[in-house]
Amino acid sequence: MSGMKRALETVGRRSPVYRTFNVDSLGEFLQREIPPREQVLAPWLPMQGLVMVYAARGVGKTFFALNVAYAVASGGSFLNWSAPKPRGVLYIDGEMPAVAMQERLANIVAHADKDISAPFHILTPDLQGLGGIPNLTRIEDIEAIEQLMGDEIDLIVIDNVSTLVRGGGRENDEESWRGAQDWLLSQRAQGRSVLLIHHAGKGGQQRGTSKREDVLDTVIKLKHPPLYEPEEGAKFEIHFEKSRGFYGDDARSISAVLDGETGIWTSQDLSESTFDRVVELEREGLSCTEIAGELEVNKSTVSRHLKKARAKGLVSGK
Repeated sequence: MSGMKRALETVGRRSPVYRTFNVDSLGEFLQREIPPREQVLAPWLPMQGLVMVYAARGVGKTFFALNVAYAVASGGSFLNWSAPKPRGVLYIDGEMPAVAMQERLANIVAHADKDISAPFHILTPDLQGLGGIPNLTRIEDIEAIEQLMGDEIDLIVIDNVSTLVRGGGRENDEESWRGAQDWLLSQRAQGRSVLLIHHAGKGGQQRGTSKREDVLDTVIKLKHPPLYEPEEGAKFEIHFEKSRGFYGDDARSISAVLDGETGIWTSQDLSESTFDRVVELEREGLSCTEIAGELEVNKSTVSRHLKKARAKGLVSGK
């Protein structure tokens, strides 16, 4: 008997497994009372939102994520964004030493305008003992995480994908991401939002398979500004590469800077920040081509800013 025939006979002896799906007609679907989508952190992190923030090492991904998490748990704000009300947060860290995480959170709390008024739970590697950090492609770890959350958690922060989503395959393998994607979609179905923190690859894009972005509402890239020096501390540009459900001014790129002494974050529209640097470099005697090279922008962008600066009398009219 051929192998194919034996396989078919074996399948035929199995009890059939039936599964049903819920399907609406167009009329039924349009008549459903579906609550409007609320915001966790307006405008880019909605309820049931799946979001990725990625950057190269050392840019400030965890600074960013911790401030977002605190703003959500306190019903406060971070940079240009605000949380309409406090919501529970589970922050799953897969990389930072506990003492460094404690220092960063203490600094955020010390300079915050609001205290947290919703649960803010932290899972960090140093406190896990021999069990190690979770693997969000392993069913027993996923079930353990579900037990931690109950009904009080609205936002899960995964910091970061490389350490906490270990599917066994290569990072750029679509198949290795599929299990994690199913888990993300299950969290959305339960009403939760998920913020994924990820690394940039050598080419500057998010590392690994682009399939990660398919189900995401928002993709944010952080990067240091041109001419950045390490002594400047937490200073980066924020670029919205995918913005489902928001657009226009809400999706404009901005620059963010943390004042290390006061703990205060400030932000500026990136076009305004670039304008200021163009003016500064022109006054130093750099040519249009040299400015474009320094700031990593097109010469047309420099020319546009110089034209505006001359009209305002900020630089010479040559």
